[in-house]
Amino acid sequence: MKRMRDGSYTIKPTYKVGEHDIVPDMLAKRALLHPGQVAVEQRSSVGSIRSLTTSELQRQVEYTACGLIGLGVQAGDAVAILAPTSYEWLLLDLALLSIGAITVPIYESDSAAQIQHILTDAHVTRVFTATTQQAELVHSVAPEHTVSVDSFDRGAQRLIARAAAGITIENVQQRRAAISSSDIATIIYTSGTTGNPKGVALTHANFVATALGARQILSEVIDSPETRLLLFLPVAHVLARLVMHVILSGQGVLGFSPSIKNLLPDIQAFKPSVLLVVPRVLEKVYNAASSKAGGGFKGRMFAWSAKQARTFSVASAKTFGPGLFKKMRHGIADALVLKKIRSVLGPNLRYIVSGGAPLATDLAHFYAGMGITLIQGYGLSETTGPISVQHIGKNPVGGVGLPLPGNFIKIAKDGEILVRGQSVMPGYYHLPEQTAEVMPDGKWFHTGDLGSIDRKGQLTITGRKKELIVTAGGKNVSPEVLEDSLATHPLIANVIVVGDQRPYVGALFTLDADMLPDWLAKHGLPQCSPTEAAELPAVRESLEKAVERANKAVSRAESIRKFRIIDATFTVENGYVTPSMKLRRRKVIADYAHEIDALYGGPVSAEQRTKRGLFGRAKKN
Repeated sequence: MKRMRDGSYTIKPTYKVGEHDIVPDMLAKRALLHPGQVAVEQRSSVGSIRSLTTSELQRQVEYTACGLIGLGVQAGDAVAILAPTSYEWLLLDLALLSIGAITVPIYESDSAAQIQHILTDAHVTRVFTATTQQAELVHSVAPEHTVSVDSFDRGAQRLIARAAAGITIENVQQRRAAISSSDIATIIYTSGTTGNPKGVALTHANFVATALGARQILSEVIDSPETRLLLFLPVAHVLARLVMHVILSGQGVLGFSPSIKNLLPDIQAFKPSVLLVVPRVLEKVYNAASSKAGGGFKGRMFAWSAKQARTFSVASAKTFGPGLFKKMRHGIADALVLKKIRSVLGPNLRYIVSGGAPLATDLAHFYAGMGITLIQGYGLSETTGPISVQHIGKNPVGGVGLPLPGNFIKIAKDGEILVRGQSVMPGYYHLPEQTAEVMPDGKWFHTGDLGSIDRKGQLTITGRKKELIVTAGGKNVSPEVLEDSLATHPLIANVIVVGDQRPYVGALFTLDADMLPDWLAKHGLPQCSPTEAAELPAVRESLEKAVERANKAVSRAESIRKFRIIDATFTVENGYVTPSMKLRRRKVIADYAHEIDALYGGPVSAEQRTKRGLFGRAKKN
């Protein structure tokens, strides 16, 4: 770790990215070194397991690349993939990148309008989908330059196989030799809160450097033959896609769980040693365990055991570690409750990698106290995923790690996190003005996130610059601190903290329909709908206690004074949550303005807005 004169922190890379180092080379090099090593395990439709060695996978990539050439895919063509996380996604991605094409991911949850924008903006020539239904949706909005849409369930693989006839591996190798590391490998469309998504252009060098940086600091995970990672997050998201290639570049085994409905059976079958998650998944696991414990003695036992896990984790981070009695209590908690939760996550699980959003401190201590090494990081699509990652043995709860080797991180005067380096995008696709807005000097990328760096270079996220609330009294409030704490309550499906230009801070809650039945039974209440439950005194009392606990982490001026339970659900499908499970705050505030007004007895007047200015700060005369 080195602190530079400009106040930034960096770690020197032990590797170099060459002029022709490209993403498929990482698998190719492993296939040469460890040809018989298992790289991928697949579950068939009947449940049997099929293993693919690195050399077998490499041959399939090359064969698929031959087929794509036969179909007429040219170097520089943008080809979109609309499919769940799967082996087919991986195979197509590597094959496309092997012949100089550009992979354009499309989320399964994207609307017709979003798909049309992506196809038009990236000038996509061909689309591969998982299902006929998805292909029909794409056909309905495809522009003229999108000449072909093929689905896996209608024989896309057979089409590629037939097209491979007459194309040789030498043809693929010629294409690969012509690719530069500075060539665009992918265009990822960010799930923005307003307007059309922007295309983040990432090069082969971005991916290779980020993957090698991750291997430098997490070698004991990535370069171990014992590593087994089950991927279930959408690979349309940059983090999951990067991790997919990182695992293949090391010595681990990659597995896929295409449907979240089958995740637990897939975990039991695959037995991962590593899980890549977003915080919402960890919240769901915790709440499900709490709900299953129910009320009475079992409920009290779970609450006590969870407390022991948290306090043990806190003590373990201190110089002298936990004392004898704390170790004894933790041992009892482990025998009674904690080991049962671990068994659900698989007998081999050693690491949980959490990204996409900050993880609540209490929740992080709970999992760390279960004996699982929690690795947190921070990054965006524009930084090829992680720009900072925790090192094993240097992973304090609350932090998001040190700079990834080859990158620099510093904090601006207003608290914004600025980054530059090998992982940072060259720019938004065909959007020079928007690129200049986030990289005004052409070097430092302005993330829009607020944070701090300690003397050891450890980065901590404190909020989102654009989401900062400024109350009528001029108090700056970061809503994420309160929201992260409240999100762990089993009844809360979604929470949004509000209060911009208002006299105090408030909150809107939606109830979790899946967790509600167990919670009602646990508390001896009759079953009812979320709408009816919102009127129950016991529900409001439980939420009031959760608000009181969350308020302890902030000052009085930042505390939630009032809240409302609204009859709604925020999901990816209805557009209120991004595919990476982040709340689209502006959309919620706009669509539920009447509910927010009800917290304060009415809307903000035009006169108040004029006095406060556009962002809630007093205007100067």
